[in-house]
Amino acid sequence: MQSTRIERAGARDADRLTALVQSSGAYRGRYRSIVAGYRLSPEYVERHEVFMSLDAAGRLLGFYSLVLDPPELELAFVADHAQGAGVGRRLVEHMIARARAFGLREVRVVSHPPAEQFYRRLGAEPVGTVPPSPPEGGWEGPGLRRTL
Repeated sequence: MQSTRIERAGARDADRLTALVQSSGAYRGRYRSIVAGYRLSPEYVERHEVFMSLDAAGRLLGFYSLVLDPPELELAFVADHAQGAGVGRRLVEHMIARARAFGLREVRVVSHPPAEQFYRRLGAEPVGTVPPSPPEGGWEGPGLRRTL
């Protein structure tokens, strides 16, 4: 993907970030219950380190949310049409730089099970599993730690 940029999301971006979550092909089938009804509020976007990747025309390619306390990559999504183009890697690299700038030493990642290998390729180490949340979600998430 040429001519992409990463910029801070604002409250005004909450709806389009939510639309990306809701349209994610990675959450079809058995994983759908995790994002069904999920919404990023403007307050959430303002409170956390939420950054988005945009193409030259300003179209949303992906985003992440870094929660500082406790340190966690809480959300990371890449649009279906942008999968495999390096968007996710660039977002994670940006997140790592932001976390380091805040003096963090590690960041927790609770991965969507099919994305675990992606995070491991980028240096995250497995530390166990995290129970479903909510419990009716139906799957345990791989727990990972990315040392900075």
